[in-house]
Amino acid sequence: MVKLTPMMEQYLSIKEQVKDAFLFFRLGDFYEMFFDDAIQASKELEITLTGRGSSGAEDRIPMCGVPYHSADNYIQRLIEKGYKVAICEQVEDPAEAKGVVRREIVRIVTPGTVMEGKLIDDKSNHYLVCLSQGSTSNALAACDLSTGELIVTSAPIGQSWLIDELNVYMPTEVIGHPALLQEAEPLTKAWNRSVLFTEWSRKDEVLARQQFGEAVWTRLEDERQQALAMLMGYLQETQKRSLSQLTNIRTYDPDQYLVLDPFTRRNLELTETVRERAKKGSLLWLLDRTETSMGARLLRRWIDKPLMNRQAIEERLEAVDTLYHHLIWREELREQLSSVYDLERLVGRIAFGTANGRDLVALKSSLSQIPMLKQLCVQTSSATLHNLVSELDACGDIHDWIERAVVDEPPVSVRDGGLIKPGYDEYLDQLREASVNGKRWIAELERREKEATGIKSLKIGYNKVFGYYIEVTKSNLSSLPEGRYERKQTLANAERFVTPELKEKEALILEAEDKMLGLEYERFSELRQRIGGEIRRLQALAEAVAEIDVYQSLAAVSAARRYVRPAFTEQLDMHIAEGRHPVVEAVMQGGDFMANDTELTEQNETMLLITGPNMAGKSTYMRQVALISIMAQIGCFVPAERASMPIVDRIFTRIGAADDLIGGQSTFMVEMMDIQVMTEKATRRSLVIIDELGRGTSTSEGMSIAQAVVEYVHDRIGCKALVSTHFHELAHMADRLPRLKNVCMAVQESGNQVTFLRKLISGAASTSYGIYCARLAGLPDQIINRAYDLLKQYETTDREGTTHASPSSSQQELPVNHVEQLSLFGWDQTAVSADSPIQSPTQHVKPLQDSQTDDEQSVMSMASTAETHQAAQQEKPDHSVQYSAEVIAMKEFIGTLTDVDVMSMTPLEAMNQLHDLMKRAREITRES
Repeated sequence: MVKLTPMMEQYLSIKEQVKDAFLFFRLGDFYEMFFDDAIQASKELEITLTGRGSSGAEDRIPMCGVPYHSADNYIQRLIEKGYKVAICEQVEDPAEAKGVVRREIVRIVTPGTVMEGKLIDDKSNHYLVCLSQGSTSNALAACDLSTGELIVTSAPIGQSWLIDELNVYMPTEVIGHPALLQEAEPLTKAWNRSVLFTEWSRKDEVLARQQFGEAVWTRLEDERQQALAMLMGYLQETQKRSLSQLTNIRTYDPDQYLVLDPFTRRNLELTETVRERAKKGSLLWLLDRTETSMGARLLRRWIDKPLMNRQAIEERLEAVDTLYHHLIWREELREQLSSVYDLERLVGRIAFGTANGRDLVALKSSLSQIPMLKQLCVQTSSATLHNLVSELDACGDIHDWIERAVVDEPPVSVRDGGLIKPGYDEYLDQLREASVNGKRWIAELERREKEATGIKSLKIGYNKVFGYYIEVTKSNLSSLPEGRYERKQTLANAERFVTPELKEKEALILEAEDKMLGLEYERFSELRQRIGGEIRRLQALAEAVAEIDVYQSLAAVSAARRYVRPAFTEQLDMHIAEGRHPVVEAVMQGGDFMANDTELTEQNETMLLITGPNMAGKSTYMRQVALISIMAQIGCFVPAERASMPIVDRIFTRIGAADDLIGGQSTFMVEMMDIQVMTEKATRRSLVIIDELGRGTSTSEGMSIAQAVVEYVHDRIGCKALVSTHFHELAHMADRLPRLKNVCMAVQESGNQVTFLRKLISGAASTSYGIYCARLAGLPDQIINRAYDLLKQYETTDREGTTHASPSSSQQELPVNHVEQLSLFGWDQTAVSADSPIQSPTQHVKPLQDSQTDDEQSVMSMASTAETHQAAQQEKPDHSVQYSAEVIAMKEFIGTLTDVDVMSMTPLEAMNQLHDLMKRAREITRES
């Protein structure tokens, strides 16, 4: 057993307070880690693991450390990996300490509370999210400590809204109720970065009331109060300092904004692309011509949460319209904004007490641009811009405080001096004069001593150990008068001396410099704290500047791309003339984008059934309609010749997701789950987009489900919908669904050559041109030619001998093993027995989790054939014992097959089950 020193006992007692964090324990010029922390940190940081204690290897305590002056880099690396770091400092002077120097944790750095470094993206917010569970509602509080932004919302208990909101904030850390963390964790795996989850329940209502005021606190609903109190308790526990940058709470209800579920955000590539997860190629990339980081962050928030309030949308459009038509105003605003630094994060560092001299100079420089920025907004004809700056506080007094106090080019460190301007503090000026005069006296002393001794190489130097000294080389010692100096140090080639007079001046100089450094830091801290008292004013200014920046950005993009101002209507009709996909058009860089109209009216056509080949432009067209709706509702002009838009409350998209094999869900299963959410949440004001509906299962089932979904959306929901499909047979639905219209992407054929015109026209397509697409993909000519030959054979067979039942046939029967009610859609559930095949495709069929393999289809066909044979044989009067045994075996097999719950299986489990069923089917076949 290792005997612990008092210092190690102190370490262990402090470590008990932060069991879930690395403890950076300050020892002199290093932060040290011990025991398991040291072992793990040495691996994560790739630093040397040593030991502390006796010489015996078994008794040595594992130890590693990092220099305190470079600790920030190491802390950042641990935070990026999803860890917490507790910083433990010496809180008393070692010279005055009795026994072990007192140490305390001064801050716990977590992924959600970092203030600077690689994790902080200039153009994105950095959120910590707290999830609170109530009896009837759940609440979410999101905080960006680096900017001071704090948002609280809540909704009745339910998973979907929580997931939608988490996808907006994409936090690096989530705290709160364990059950809610468990719901949230699977979602974050799609973000492709580490997210720290911490169970947390301690509330600090007293701090929350003090921080925001009693009036603000009492206006919050109970569940929102609980989420805010939990968040403040966590911030107080980890930051252990003033949180003065948190001055305002923004509250909202999730349904105040256009709701975009996670799949829709991803499919429409609003803030990042699907493949590279990069900003370039997204809607945000296209619209972002902001000049400030805070403007870029605000634009992203607008895209994440499009408005539903028509008046607020029109106010934004009015400002964009003004700047759109006045290039000079727009460019002058851009020029002023280009000199404005990130006010939000500068203010955050000031409030946090970490701002240095350069931060204050950046703040001063930014504030100097505000008067002209305000004047330019007043000069415009925009009522929105006028209102925005009418009571704008330019914070000129704060500018003047910094101007008087801080030098124009301060050093990085606030403790090295050189921060404060001459004339700001009288005593500081006196100390500077004493220091300067003292150094002049030393320079004069060196000159006099050289003349008196005749030793030209004599010099007066300084180091921190001996102070000032006179140095004479050994070759000149014989020229030195005896007893002139007092010997202090002997070197290999020289001797160092002092004199009483030199030591006296040294004391005065060093005292002046020491006092000077301390006094400069004191004066700088006072100024920083004084500015910290004006945080609310500075944050309001930053918000206004960011909004101006977004307006000019949207106007600049709209003008450059020839966008038009959308008109909004109270009706549900959508009229888009010559609409274009904004991002695809931009990426084409001058190529001719084929524009298409969109006419969706409440009385005539609310749904378009789009057919046509792959690569013809169906998906692009559907996405562009959704993006135009989103752009209009964030207050941006849209890519069209004319656009009359309704206010959309939700957008649902189902566009080609990949299989979730790890989660045990196939493409088809994910598609069905998406459609289930759509059937539950969509209203008449929603926009539904489904690309290639029903493609993930067999043809007959896919067609049946596609038809059932289209009928449900048409009859039950009545919202605007764009549905593409390869099932051209579904075109017949337009004959009996009055608000459904068939359209297709135009194609020009010439022999085996096909040209995709990418123009939307009325009518249904006759083929998918799959073989031609295969040729474009580069398949060998031998395969392509063979495919055309087989296609001709199949078409000939179909014409001569085989008549396929149409999905519209009311007598179409589906495989018996699929006869089961489909509660997945939440529709009226009608029990269907295994002996009663579904007679209409509008009844519900339980889909397989994956597309059927040949073996699966053979087993199903066998089961269906066997049951038909069984029913026929039962009509005969003669029943032999052998036949009865076969019937019993077949019934048992069909029962087993019917009871298979594919929905709850992983792909591997489904394959094992299929293997067992095939084995049993072969045994029955042999016995019969």
